[in-house]
Amino acid sequence: MAKHGKKFQEAQKKVNPSTNYAPKDAIDLVKETSITKFDATVEIHLRTGLDPRQADQQVRDVVVLPNGLGKTVRVLVFAQGEGAAKAEEGGADIIADSDEWIQKIQQGFTDFDVAIATPDMMAKAGRLGRVLGPRGLMPNPKAGTVVPAEDLPRVIKEAKAGRVEFRLDKSGNIHAPIGKVSFDQKALYENLAAFLDAVRKARPAGAKGTYIKKITLASTMGPGIHVDLSAAQGLEPIA
Repeated sequence: MAKHGKKFQEAQKKVNPSTNYAPKDAIDLVKETSITKFDATVEIHLRTGLDPRQADQQVRDVVVLPNGLGKTVRVLVFAQGEGAAKAEEGGADIIADSDEWIQKIQQGFTDFDVAIATPDMMAKAGRLGRVLGPRGLMPNPKAGTVVPAEDLPRVIKEAKAGRVEFRLDKSGNIHAPIGKVSFDQKALYENLAAFLDAVRKARPAGAKGTYIKKITLASTMGPGIHVDLSAAQGLEPIA
């Protein structure tokens, strides 16, 4: 296992691994222990009590964070005709309306952060599973990224504002970004509350026992900070 650098070790000394911190204290520590020269992303990691092998214990949903993610989100939309017009109206960065675009993506073009499609374009977009799937860019009805043309402006706006998709991984964990280290405590706290509320609402029907077992916050390349579960469960999202 690779040794952590001096900066990481210094940052880790500020964190007590046996302490579960109150949410605001955890956020302050994440900001304090960020070690990158760039504006690091603040990530949340949830360990669940779910069995990812069971169909009735899956989690997949989206949340629009009230304070966004602090980055420019490039949106590609697979649409033609009215859909292309609506995509343009909504401010899409790229409108993939032709076979040329499908071919370009097949050849490896992925210079975008979110892909959205109208249902009539899914036959073509579906051919791009090998390229888009591993990058988490494949449009999917469950994730709200396959929508009728009239919904495109709203969905594009949400994507640019800080729309985060979350899902259960093969280890029974959920990972997502909730902002940047440069955000103030209040903005990160509000994003954290909105994210946890969305995860609570996405609890699957087949969930047994404890749903969320552990909550950890960390900045990119920074140490993990455990969040007090009972305090976190009581967070209320802003209206």
